[in-house]
Amino acid sequence: MPAVPSLILGSGSPRRRELIAQLGVIPAGIQSPDIDEDPRRGELPRPYCARLAREKAEAIDAGPDDIVLSADTTVALGRRILGKPEDEKQAAEFLLALSGRRHRVITAVAVRRGARIWERDVVTQVQMKNLSNEELNAYLASGDWRGKAGGYGIQGAASAFIPWINGSFTAVVGLPMAETANLLIAAGYPLYKDLS
Repeated sequence: MPAVPSLILGSGSPRRRELIAQLGVIPAGIQSPDIDEDPRRGELPRPYCARLAREKAEAIDAGPDDIVLSADTTVALGRRILGKPEDEKQAAEFLLALSGRRHRVITAVAVRRGARIWERDVVTQVQMKNLSNEELNAYLASGDWRGKAGGYGIQGAASAFIPWINGSFTAVVGLPMAETANLLIAAGYPLYKDLS
């Protein structure tokens, strides 16, 4: 019986670790890729997000038969990329820009095995309600905005701000499950098979 390839999660995100655990996948290793996440001049949100996922997968040190799973989540307001806020002031700016408006959450996934890369990106439409000062200030004080694209996490307290989404909920959290499963299978990871 061939050896099961090792899966390396190329992301330090606890949310992505929890999501792949729902598929029964326990990574053999977790590495946070060290790449420059600044958008290039004139770069649009979707190609930017796909590039980051691919660069993260390529930056992980892995054996020739290991499978590397990386992803990037970007919040897009029109052509504007809202990354992870640097501080509370920027988080407030992002949330006020999103308040009462629809935006897109793009999550790109890249799976690498050796020199080969399988990629997919998923775009979800998200509506944020009009935020009151009380809601905004309480959310900022909670610190839940830290490390989250657009300054909010849909799986936390900010779920109360999102009355409507069209697309993949798990992609907004950080990893589109159906697409990720298909990419892992394409790369030869024995998902849904008896690994004993």
